[in-house]
Amino acid sequence: MRRILYLEPVGGIAGDMFLAAGIDLGVSPDALTQALSGLNVPGWKLAVSRAVRHAISGTHLDVVLDAKEAHPHRAYADIRQLIEAAPTLPERAKARALAVFRAIGEAEAKVHGVSIDAIHFHEVGAVDSIVDICGAAVVLELLGDPEVHAAPPPLGSGTIRVAHGQMPIPVPATLELLRDVPVRFEGVGELTTPTGAALLKVLTKIGHPPDFIVEKVGYGVGTKDFRDRPNVLRASLGRVETQATEGLWVVEANLDDATPQLLAHLVERLLEVAAKDAWVAPVVMKKGRPAHLLGALVEGGLREAVVDVLLSESTSLGVRYHRVERHALERDFVEVETPWGRVRVKRGLRDGRVLNAHPEFDDCVRLARAAGVPVKQVMAAAIAALTP
Repeated sequence: MRRILYLEPVGGIAGDMFLAAGIDLGVSPDALTQALSGLNVPGWKLAVSRAVRHAISGTHLDVVLDAKEAHPHRAYADIRQLIEAAPTLPERAKARALAVFRAIGEAEAKVHGVSIDAIHFHEVGAVDSIVDICGAAVVLELLGDPEVHAAPPPLGSGTIRVAHGQMPIPVPATLELLRDVPVRFEGVGELTTPTGAALLKVLTKIGHPPDFIVEKVGYGVGTKDFRDRPNVLRASLGRVETQATEGLWVVEANLDDATPQLLAHLVERLLEVAAKDAWVAPVVMKKGRPAHLLGALVEGGLREAVVDVLLSESTSLGVRYHRVERHALERDFVEVETPWGRVRVKRGLRDGRVLNAHPEFDDCVRLARAAGVPVKQVMAAAIAALTP
């Protein structure tokens, strides 16, 4: 059973809001603290409380430091060493946390025009941010490693003072992190922080969520109190049922550079991976170019196998798919006797009435070849034998 975690950054997203939403879903703060205890950073603790924003109640979290950190600026290599050496972090959580820090480092390097090794993390290199990012990776482990989706985040507006001075909102690193994914330019103040942006970019699929059944809902409450929206991150945890997975989908791609031989091979391959049907149709693409539409009808549980075939064996750079509904006749097979032997006939029924019938072509070809008669003659005899 697939588990789904769907994040809605209603009032934006930050690292502490991610952790708070996980705790609101049922993650134990003690279990989270234990997993993070192996990080070799100065003393800290998680302060968990209840908070309300615009009449929405949820969990608020602060990473409280015992004393002011002596070395708040850290290079990417230092942070990588901290995470890799933490004995209590699960391996998958380590990999995810490292990927988040690397994404931030690459974004900062791009913005400042330097290499990632020359980047020194300021706010993101502090203890609370290290705990936030590693904690987010641990939260996913404690939630059972769900498939994570997220709605496009609001970025906010205005200016903010950071270690580099006065910056526009969203700060350059945030916008760089969220290139190539859907976002919303709305709100006042910093709604999505660089940490929040990195968590979304690395750990989630931003866009429309899959159909799923919601079992739990949690709210991570941020520190700010905006006038126009509640500063909360909503997290819905649930499951995809078999029925939802097994719905029918049409998967298709436009091909303007595929040979006839390749198209024939693709149709065969799609049927081999259990597509219910596959087809090729002529189309005209941009600039008047003649091309082909390659499509397949497939059950949801096999959709990814069909997508893999199209992406790996066709010349397309992408595929599209959408759900479809179908009304199918009941089907059965009967055998009829012809002058040349028995032939299976597929029947389509509705409410017990036969509406369609067609002889199995392979049976008719086999008998026609053996008897030296036209295959259409065997087909006609089969239909005649079926008719009362």
